[in-house]
Amino acid sequence: MKSFAAAFISISLLVAAPLAMADDIKTERVQFEQGTSGAKIKGTITGYETMHYMIGAKAGQLMDVKLVTKSTSTYFNIFAPGKIPGQAEAMFIGDTGGDHFNGKLPESGDYLIQVYLYRSTARKGKKASFDLNVEIAAESGASQGSNEDALVPGTDFNATGQVPCARNAGQPMGQCDFGVKREGNGKGSITVFWPDGGDRVIFFENNTPSSYDQVEADGGAEMSVRADKGIFTVTIRDQRFELVDAIMTGG
Repeated sequence: MKSFAAAFISISLLVAAPLAMADDIKTERVQFEQGTSGAKIKGTITGYETMHYMIGAKAGQLMDVKLVTKSTSTYFNIFAPGKIPGQAEAMFIGDTGGDHFNGKLPESGDYLIQVYLYRSTARKGKKASFDLNVEIAAESGASQGSNEDALVPGTDFNATGQVPCARNAGQPMGQCDFGVKREGNGKGSITVFWPDGGDRVIFFENNTPSSYDQVEADGGAEMSVRADKGIFTVTIRDQRFELVDAIMTGG
């Protein structure tokens, strides 16, 4: 792991990435192998294609992201939890910050790393391959034995962000805001907020979804849970959610 001497960079500018249609954006969840603190991602983009890599992290942790590519027109941006490219500021902009980010994270939740081709190159339909090296570690000198889980400022949640979700049968998965409360010993609750109003609370035990906030309209429906490589797919009647284990573990 490299030294984390660089201070956290906050740039109050909107993203300068090319305008991509939804079909040109591919989203992937970054998963670390057990016992490791990082991942090496290999990818390829062509024209206006854009890669969005989602990674869960906690406030105070240190993130190191490095882009390795032969293309001089390939860049990456980093967005804080809840920030949407094209609608909000990026906390790091590769066009001005370079191919390496190294800093302490300001809040807990899902960070989005956006990889794209510069607009003039994308317009020509050029193709670029890249490696994205991502590492996350506890701040040097931080307490390793503390059971305290800090709250996201202005909320009563230990972490916030977005999760894949669908409310109705046949509906494609979209994104819903969420907040998680961790009670310790692997127990807690995840509140998922529907974009059109209302919410759903999913409770977990042993860092695994176990039950939900059943109401009369649910008709006694059972909740099914399927686990695959650190992602829990939760189904309640027609509603579907994908919950990464880091939401519950805080790791």
